[in-house]
Amino acid sequence: MKGKHVKLTLPIAALALTAASESAPAQDKPGFRDTPTIPGTRWKVHDADRPHPTVVTPAAQPGGAPSDAVILFDGASLDAWQAQQTPWTVADGAVTSRPRAGGGENALISKASFGDVQLHLEFRSPNPPEKSSQDRGNSGIWFMQRYEIQILDGYNNPTYADGTVGAIYGSTPPLVNPSRKPGEWQSYDIVFERPRFAADGKLLRPAYITAFLNGVLVQNRQPWLGTTVWRQIAKYEAHGDAAPIQLQDHNSPVSFRNIWVRPLPEAAASHDQQDEKK
Repeated sequence: MKGKHVKLTLPIAALALTAASESAPAQDKPGFRDTPTIPGTRWKVHDADRPHPTVVTPAAQPGGAPSDAVILFDGASLDAWQAQQTPWTVADGAVTSRPRAGGGENALISKASFGDVQLHLEFRSPNPPEKSSQDRGNSGIWFMQRYEIQILDGYNNPTYADGTVGAIYGSTPPLVNPSRKPGEWQSYDIVFERPRFAADGKLLRPAYITAFLNGVLVQNRQPWLGTTVWRQIAKYEAHGDAAPIQLQDHNSPVSFRNIWVRPLPEAAASHDQQDEKK
């Protein structure tokens, strides 16, 4: 206010950090070597010798693939995929599911196998919509060909909660339903953590998923109960550390574009005390 002076002060913690920085001796590499060791690591707090993160160049536009991504579909080529039987249709930068001849589902399966991944994918439900509930815009992303997060036309389309878009199918409804209208492009950004098994096949920790639908959190590190199954309780069967990603055909012409993944290192896997006790 006019005629008054406001005195700005730093928080005590900030003042202490500033003082510590000013009193620390200069080093060849920024950081310290005389600080305590961080529990569970061999690195000290602010360790000068700790390796720096790998530089990754982000995409020029939101939703684009960063420099270390594996491009699974760029709008033109399906070289990274194989259909179960009937080739899917590619047109106008998108790929659209096609039921197999004579009926039945016709999944699109990645040729490469993956374990822990970050996945980006955009999808579009048919417009005008037809039918209702599970028969409207039904598809799904199957990680390791076993663990499904649902794709469905969820706009003004009531269905069972653990089968709507954003659900871990058969167990966990999404936190919210941020669906766009039929015919509009929608996006998934997902972190999938594969399950871990012991040498004897015992489950050490389940698969986990963190998922954003249209930029909105719908699954926050939620566990899978096991392999996705219809009208039953899922259960685990031991399998390898990598397997293909599968896009489901459920007799509805759902379209996809801009599909990419980033295989994640073991260091990216989240953990907690319960996991480590198993």
